[in-house]
Amino acid sequence: MENIYLIVGLGNPGREYARTRHNAGFLLAERLARRWQATWEDASKFRARVALMKRKGQRLVMCQPQTYMNASGEAVGLVAGFYKVPASRVMVLVDDADLPLGEIRMRSKGSSGGHHGLDSVSEHLISGDYPRLRIGLGRRERNVRQITDYVLGRFSPDEEALLEIILARASDQVECWLDEGIEKAMNRFNGAVVAAP
Repeated sequence: MENIYLIVGLGNPGREYARTRHNAGFLLAERLARRWQATWEDASKFRARVALMKRKGQRLVMCQPQTYMNASGEAVGLVAGFYKVPASRVMVLVDDADLPLGEIRMRSKGSSGGHHGLDSVSEHLISGDYPRLRIGLGRRERNVRQITDYVLGRFSPDEEALLEIILARASDQVECWLDEGIEKAMNRFNGAVVAAP
C-alpha cells in the first residue's frame, strides 16, 4: 500500500467565517501547509481546496472542504476515494466546544460527539474508524446546547494569543502521528496547552 495520508481541516468557507472558532480545523490545516510549504489549489471536482506534498517518504494530501461544515463529508469522501486513502490514514482536524479552550485531544476513532461535520465525514467514509484531532473551544455556559453564535464568533485578542500556541502544539502532534504513530502522538500531546508566562 502506498504511504499516503489525508489530512482534513473542517470549517466553513468564505470571508465571513475566517478565523471564527468553528474554523479551528481550517486554521490548523493552514498552519501545517505553511510549515510544510504546501500550496493550496481549488479543486472543484472535490468541492474542496487541496494541497499535495511529499514529506519523509510520505505522500500527503491536505483538504479543506468548501461544502460548509455540515456537508464536509461529501468532499472528504471524494478526496479519500480518488487518492485511495484508507479511513485509518484520514486525520480530521476539528473544533470541539465540549473541550476547554486550550485543550487538544487526538483519538484513533470514536463518535462524533454531536459535531455535524464529523457526522458527515463518518457517513461518507462509511466508518467512524478514522483518527481525529479535536481543538477545544470551551463554552460560555456549560448547560446550553445551542451555541451557534458562540462557535461562529471570533476569538478575543487574549484567545488569539493562546490559539497561536495551540496551533503550534497541534501541528507538532500531527507530525508525531505521521512519524511515530497515533499512540505516541496521543500520549505525548493530548491535554491542556499552557500559555507562556
